[in-house]
Amino acid sequence: MADREPEDTPRPPNDADLLGQCRVDTFRSGGPGGQHRNKVESGIRLTHLPTGVVVVAQGHRSQHRNRRDALRRLRAELERRTRREEPRIPTSVPRVQRERRLEGKKRRARVKLMRKKPDPDDH
Repeated sequence: MADREPEDTPRPPNDADLLGQCRVDTFRSGGPGGQHRNKVESGIRLTHLPTGVVVVAQGHRSQHRNRRDALRRLRAELERRTRREEPRIPTSVPRVQRERRLEGKKRRARVKLMRKKPDPDDH
């Protein structure tokens, strides 16, 4: 029972309710597919009126399959926008990583020291 959603999270509406909140536009999708694809308006554009989110589906020859895909994409986008990110709890850098980082910095410093011109006083 731990995988259940909290009770205060609103459930997404069913497809009919979600379509009622959208403006549905159909268009000729174009691309490969021959005469059927060029003559039939099988592309779907859903505009969710409360939020202004627009999704397009035109991958299938069937308007019904494109509508189903567009609804799936719209639902996913609405859930993504309402999801709250859990705050990241910063952790300390492990000792080995800290030592590796410092060793890299020391190595880089030695390389840079080798670029310098030698002092004339060192002879």
